Amino acid sequence: MGVNHLESLQDLYASHLYQTQNREKMATMTMKMPREEPAAVSHTSRYALPVEPQDNDTNSGPLLLSHGDPMGFKPFWRSVGDQCKVTFNSCDFMSYLTDVGKVCWFLEKDLEESIRKLHRTVGNAVTEDRYIVVGTGSTQLFQAALYALTTPGGPEPVNVVSAAPYYSQYREETNFLRSGLYKWAGDAYAFDTEGAYIELVTMPNNPDGQVREPVVVNRNDGKLIHDLAYYWPQYTPITTQADYDLMLFTFSKSMGHAGSRIGWALVKDKDVAIKMTKYVELNSIGVSRESQHRAAKILGVVSDSSQCIGTDFFRYGKSLMAERWTKLREVISRSRVFSLPKYIEEYCQFSREHTEPRPAFAWLKCNHADIEDLEIFMRGYKIMVRGGSLFGADPNQVRISMLGDEETFNLFLERLSSIKDTNDNNENCI
Repeated sequence: MGVNHLESLQDLYASHLYQTQNREKMATMTMKMPREEPAAVSHTSRYALPVEPQDNDTNSGPLLLSHGDPMGFKPFWRSVGDQCKVTFNSCDFMSYLTDVGKVCWFLEKDLEESIRKLHRTVGNAVTEDRYIVVGTGSTQLFQAALYALTTPGGPEPVNVVSAAPYYSQYREETNFLRSGLYKWAGDAYAFDTEGAYIELVTMPNNPDGQVREPVVVNRNDGKLIHDLAYYWPQYTPITTQADYDLMLFTFSKSMGHAGSRIGWALVKDKDVAIKMTKYVELNSIGVSRESQHRAAKILGVVSDSSQCIGTDFFRYGKSLMAERWTKLREVISRSRVFSLPKYIEEYCQFSREHTEPRPAFAWLKCNHADIEDLEIFMRGYKIMVRGGSLFGADPNQVRISMLGDEETFNLFLERLSSIKDTNDNNENCI
């Protein structure tokens, strides 16, 4: 997200095997449906690693940098010890219900309080007069938002657009359920269709880290979803409090805890919040109460430490990302093959200093005319990335995760450094 959005690799790999074995059956079932399946929908997981010969050298295998698994933050959470420890009794949280008097009846009170406190501390979003809807990651909330903004529907599905390069999963997630309420309509820059539409605005943008504003303007028939998954101090300067009608956040990218599967939406309109809650109710009958309490504890600890002068999570995250970007730019500066975007330094209201963005992903461009598909080329060096075409961009660009563990990141730099131009006398010349 834009907007996160990530299952465990084990589940995804199992899903990949199942879907591959049943592809013909699924194709037959699809032919019976009244609507043609959109070409953008794929039943093959992009998270499954290619089958490689087994050897004892763990440094020679493929590097999975195609997704934002935030393992780079693990050393910090290991260092806090028992400060974030949460203990449950076997009889705790047995009920579906949390507070039936609230719009989001499955939202735990301590999580709501921790979310509001964290946003006040960081200053990245307005929470006053907002309803909070919790979801199983922001992926579920994205679907809930599409449902809420298009219900009860009309004669034609509502067009969903986002400015390219857009988050690669938007297209697939929008089309996957083949809903009659909405459909993917592509690049917002090229959108000129009359009628209702939804524009997805990711800020900072995934994949290129740039600050975004809505592209479709001067129209009264559109609605906006702001995906602010990466609007946190470790990734970008906090220049203002985001104040939009519907804002999505995720525990995965804010704190690095992807496995807890917690996301939240800040929603201005009560009716929209009610419809989003209904979607989650029908989809999963709420959200894990244990995960909510774990998230509440961690968000609370971060809020407290951020108010102190001493070490805190955002300082750690900012330092980690700055160090990685410095190392990557050093490698790129010695290469005639690749280039990276440039970012503008801005004043961060949270850290009270001027700083430039340090995005969660590197948007790498290939400057070599002989390389038409950079994703395929990188696979030759066992670097697994996402190609530009998935983001509505040129295939000579790829998105590379900067969030992995230290060993993986260092191996990536080592392999990237080995790629030389034809003018260099090296066995890895292009």
